[in-house]
Amino acid sequence: MASSSSFSLAARPVGVFDSGIGGLTVARALSRVLPHERLIYFGDTAHLPYGDKSTAAIQAYAVKICDLLLRQQCKVILIACNSASAAAYELVREYVGSKARVLNVIDPIVAHVGQTYQGRTVGLIGTKQTVNSNVYRKKIDDLDAGVQLQSLATPLLAPMIEEGFFNSSISDNIIRTYLSNPVLDGIDALVLACTHYPLIKEQIQAYYKDKVEVLDASDVVARHVAGFLNEQQLAAPAAHHATGHHFYVSDFTRSFEESTRIFFGQEVQLEHYPLWE
Repeated sequence: MASSSSFSLAARPVGVFDSGIGGLTVARALSRVLPHERLIYFGDTAHLPYGDKSTAAIQAYAVKICDLLLRQQCKVILIACNSASAAAYELVREYVGSKARVLNVIDPIVAHVGQTYQGRTVGLIGTKQTVNSNVYRKKIDDLDAGVQLQSLATPLLAPMIEEGFFNSSISDNIIRTYLSNPVLDGIDALVLACTHYPLIKEQIQAYYKDKVEVLDASDVVARHVAGFLNEQQLAAPAAHHATGHHFYVSDFTRSFEESTRIFFGQEVQLEHYPLWE
């Protein structure tokens, strides 16, 4: 029988943050896998993209965002951004301390790849920052599972998706140009290492004609968060009814409001919350 204190902790929301709205694909997967959890989402739209920011800048933004999420009593903070996971995870975990658990989007994918593709070749596509950081290669090599990682930076994909160019002949051409790069020859699976890419997963699967498994990081991360909450006895009880998710952005524009509907899959009310007044 859970104590009242652990029950109240379990009833607290899950915080999710990203450099913009791409992390809403992770939030959407979380809401499907964890229907009883209330989500507090922060999109740092004033400073996107994080991919071309310095490590120090990303860390400064992340700390400010965590201040807000801690004030909202979040029990877990998920860094739903590959760039911020690479640059700020260790610092954020130290900064937050015992006030909340901190998770990132990289470790669950690395673990999944290591368990599923031992001794095989896996492709990865992401932003220049994510690919050039080599964070995935280092972590996968550390597993010593014989996984050969073939990474390719695909910088046009995220802005293309942000502008609404997906499920179109334009996006098909760009996707085909990237995926036909010899770097990705002979892969058994492809990791979508950017939170925007779930929106073009079907187009990527069509290119490979289901001969390559396309790993949607948002699904892998959502399953990991669900398992973590259960292990730590932090999952909201089934009787708990989440009273609506809350979405903040550091810079509000009407176009972001429309994009959030596409990324999250339903209508979303955005609240403007500047990080620096």
